[in-house]
Amino acid sequence: MKRRFPAEFVYQVFALIIAIIVVHAVYVTVVRPKAAAVAAEQILRIEQEENYTPERSVWVIIRDFEQESCFILMIWAFCIMGYKAFRALKERALLQQEFVRVQEGVRILPEDTREYARNIQSLPERLREMLLPRVMLSSLERFGSTRNVQDVSSVATNLCESEGERLESELSMIRYIAWAIPSVGFIGTVRGIGEALGQAHRAVDGDIAGVTQSLGTAFNSTFIALLISIVVMFLVHQLQLLQERFIFDAQTHVDHNLIRHMQTRGA
Repeated sequence: MKRRFPAEFVYQVFALIIAIIVVHAVYVTVVRPKAAAVAAEQILRIEQEENYTPERSVWVIIRDFEQESCFILMIWAFCIMGYKAFRALKERALLQQEFVRVQEGVRILPEDTREYARNIQSLPERLREMLLPRVMLSSLERFGSTRNVQDVSSVATNLCESEGERLESELSMIRYIAWAIPSVGFIGTVRGIGEALGQAHRAVDGDIAGVTQSLGTAFNSTFIALLISIVVMFLVHQLQLLQERFIFDAQTHVDHNLIRHMQTRGA
């Protein structure tokens, strides 16, 4: 548990660096050259054809720096969510294993807890740090010391709830990215409108090309940012649902496979 945060932090930093390099390389080599070519062609056809109406090009819509920043944040969020989803699925796979094998009808007495606990303590450290082994080991240790089944149930519930709260808090970075994406889009909107207002005197003289290009920057950045934000928030909710289901299933697994077999002498 102590080594997870540094490893995940390093992963997030490298994921951000790689996202910046990849997205910027695509923009430099593909997006901006194609957008410039499309814009030049449209300007030429406007001058040559009186009734020509330019079509909206994807390359022109995504060419500005704000859209590039939004794509970088999107890929970064995808990397973080992929890491967390992988960990959740890896922990969920432990639900198929029997860490404590108890035959149906057999009861676990407080004197038996050490024997059952050894099976979990013998696991590799990376497995012992996962939720299910931790809850089972804590339940056995508490039953051996208190001889109270209700106390064991409370301990298991508290551990699962604490894990759920921890997973929920770790989603804060992704939620921040999901908030930052439309904010970056609005920055592009403000920048585009500001540039358009700065060229208002040209529009008065009949030259509206600069104003329309700046307004295009304003609306395109918001359009792309909102689309990306919708996708990111959808995946965030799916990840949260995956984690919540895992916590619920882990608690049910402990209740069904361990706690219900516990019994004190004379009970």
